[in-house]
Amino acid sequence: MNLRRLAAIVVKELRQLRRDRLTFAMIVGIPLLQLVLFGYAINMDVRGIDAAVLDQAGSARSREVVEEIGSSQVLELRYRLSTPQQLDSLLRQGKISAALVLPADFEARLERQDRPPLQLVVDGSDQSVQASARQLAAYPLPGWENRQAVEVVNLYNPQRLAPLNTVPGLIGVILTMTMVLFTAIALVRERERGNLEMLITTPLSPWELTLGKVLPFVGIGLLQVTVVLLVGRLLFEVPIRGSLLELYGASLLFIVASLALGVFLSTLAQTQFQAMQMAFFTFLPQILLSGFMFPFAGMPKAAQWIAELLPLTHFLRLARGIMLRSAGLLELWPEMLALLVFTVLMLSVAVMRVTKRLD
Repeated sequence: MNLRRLAAIVVKELRQLRRDRLTFAMIVGIPLLQLVLFGYAINMDVRGIDAAVLDQAGSARSREVVEEIGSSQVLELRYRLSTPQQLDSLLRQGKISAALVLPADFEARLERQDRPPLQLVVDGSDQSVQASARQLAAYPLPGWENRQAVEVVNLYNPQRLAPLNTVPGLIGVILTMTMVLFTAIALVRERERGNLEMLITTPLSPWELTLGKVLPFVGIGLLQVTVVLLVGRLLFEVPIRGSLLELYGASLLFIVASLALGVFLSTLAQTQFQAMQMAFFTFLPQILLSGFMFPFAGMPKAAQWIAELLPLTHFLRLARGIMLRSAGLLELWPEMLALLVFTVLMLSVAVMRVTKRLD
């Protein structure tokens, strides 16, 4: 082995790496992104769960208990309700993840001590909420120190089955990984293979060229949704309690949003390798901050604001809402609106960047 020739190759590779700014940025950016996300944004100690309180007793003691539980910071008591119907509606719409219920015979239960005087209704479609509910189940109500004072009612997933929480989220994760990656390399591949020269000679507009690259993948995305739903039903008995048509409608909008992101990335990359690098760079924050792997409520506010900008965050709420809580698209309209705005913005920026020129 000639060390001089070996050193020349090493220097050549280092110089090439220095010229490839995107790869150099990935070398530094990916470790920094993971460090910040896992060290700062990811927190398994859930606090500030959006919740409501239904105080049917209306006594001084019941109000005192509500204030004590609210001060624990596990529940963020945003709503004061007067009827159980309001509680059901807020849970189904995803506006709250838990509800503290004090029955009308709260004082009598305290005296008899035959039944738990407090009830915590939780959204069982979110496993992190279930874990936090078990913490509150040990609330030290005076006179009940050695007994469970809080009865936990687990809606939508009473058996606490993990697949019921995982499978709806996997639809979004799989679509994110495939749709963004497929389209991120679409225009770049045309440029590398020389096919862009033929497209230049056609009267295609930037919008027609962009949509033409996107539409074929829509069918692929819907096929993937069907496969996940069938496998989830056959192997894990994951139900679809809401409208199947509305679930496909939400999936279609998310597919288009992911494709729009992929097309935008393809306008930034010069090679297919760069396009794949960019696509991977968008996977991490979406999977880690969307609530799929880690509890959304446990993240600091800054991380939650960033998560609200990511399409996967909104689709997870749509999929779990429709499949597990039997919610309708009208009830989940904020999530649909967020996906629509993201899609329009990404497509508009991508179209402005698409040019029918070889350079």
